[in-house]
Amino acid sequence: MTLKWLPVQANTGSMIVAGLVTVVVTYLLVKIIKFIPYFRFFQALPGVSSYSLIFGNIHMIPKDGEGRIAFCRELMDNHHGKYARIWWGPFWPNLVVYHPETVKVILKSSEPKPRGFGQSYELAIPWIGEGLIVSNGATWARARRLLTPAFHFDVLKHYVEVYNQAVDTLIEKLDKLADSGESFDVCPMITLCTLEIILKCAMSYDVDVQRQGNLEYARAVNELLEGWSTRSRTPYIWPDCIFYLTPSGRRFLKSCNYVHNVAEEIIDKRRQLLEKEGQPEGRRLDFLDILLMARDEDGHPMTTLEIRNEVDTFMFAGHDTTAAGVPWILYTLAQSPEYQAKVQAELDAVLHGRDTHHIQWSDLANLQTLQLCIKESLRLYPPVPFTMRELTQPTEIDGKTIPPGTLITTAIVNLHRNSLVWQDPDVFWPERFLPENLKDVDSFSFNFALNEEKVLIARILHRYKVELAPDAAAVQRSATVILKSDNGIWLRFKRR
Repeated sequence: MTLKWLPVQANTGSMIVAGLVTVVVTYLLVKIIKFIPYFRFFQALPGVSSYSLIFGNIHMIPKDGEGRIAFCRELMDNHHGKYARIWWGPFWPNLVVYHPETVKVILKSSEPKPRGFGQSYELAIPWIGEGLIVSNGATWARARRLLTPAFHFDVLKHYVEVYNQAVDTLIEKLDKLADSGESFDVCPMITLCTLEIILKCAMSYDVDVQRQGNLEYARAVNELLEGWSTRSRTPYIWPDCIFYLTPSGRRFLKSCNYVHNVAEEIIDKRRQLLEKEGQPEGRRLDFLDILLMARDEDGHPMTTLEIRNEVDTFMFAGHDTTAAGVPWILYTLAQSPEYQAKVQAELDAVLHGRDTHHIQWSDLANLQTLQLCIKESLRLYPPVPFTMRELTQPTEIDGKTIPPGTLITTAIVNLHRNSLVWQDPDVFWPERFLPENLKDVDSFSFNFALNEEKVLIARILHRYKVELAPDAAAVQRSATVILKSDNGIWLRFKRR
């Protein structure tokens, strides 16, 4: 009897396999048939003409920062001037926008950051979780609502003295270098200064970071930025099971654990203090107080993980963008002695007759020449070079209806040097930001924030003449999540 059933069982198994193959083949054919017009639509848009069935165009993006910026600049200069299409893998079209008319469509919308397998923001979650940089929708709105009091005018104006105190320590170190006449990379020193500022302003964490000279946190953040950037453009390490077996993945995980431990230590100490003493008296609420005391409309506090996510986000975004921006500002002014002299004359006038050279809150509005120079420097070297969104509905961009699911990269680093927007876009010319010269410039042509940079740059330029280091190698931009220099920014200071 057994022998009689064997052929039937074998035949049944073959039929099941054949059926599964038929279903899979049919599914793939339907997908291919639907993909063909989709592919043709995007290939007809301005952009890279070649296409790989495995990588799309992602394999064409150079690994070095200067190469990536040049790649995107070539797209802008050679294709249309408003946007260009590349394929982020074989099936995901990505529009790179770099003109106010196309950028504003995205920035004015509520379209989310792209999430899901292989998407850049998804790859940052092990580090900063569902913080403001990564989150979307209700999660983002809740966090934004709870955090708004931390950025009130009355809170921010009291930070200026913290900036000054941190610069006092920085100047102690710079004086020694100025007296010796040696050249040095300014980036590590500025990084320690901004790290000290964010710890004191946002966390009331009074640690002498600059004198201790501990760059471990900054090194961990750089490792996380590099790992995040490299992984986002390398499809074969998108899966966690592969990435965390690589040296880069192991370094990323180690750095994650380090910054998480730092954040948790700060949070635990403050929580214990609040439980012991209640709402602080004699000092203003800082960012961490607000996180720990915040309640939503239902009376629920933020969870420990939510607080850590926002602390990690703020520690990164609150110091690293400034740590990147200040050296670029000094770099452009070192290349422009005439503008440096104008800023110094302005500072001499504002600070004339004072016993202290601290910059006060009321001074900030009077430093107009400095503000123009900072804006122009950040136009040329924006701390955040790229951002990404994903369309959730059909969207008209430059007369074309772009379908949902399309990735959109806002190339700020190219928007700021678009020759259709800016005259002589690669030239340092601060007067372009005078009101009379901005009347025809769209407000979506540039993005930046100023106060901390103003205090740091003002104090440095009031005390020193800043020059490029003789024989220093050409600066190489990194163009990861934050625009830094791969080989540092080497300067020489002279006392005025």
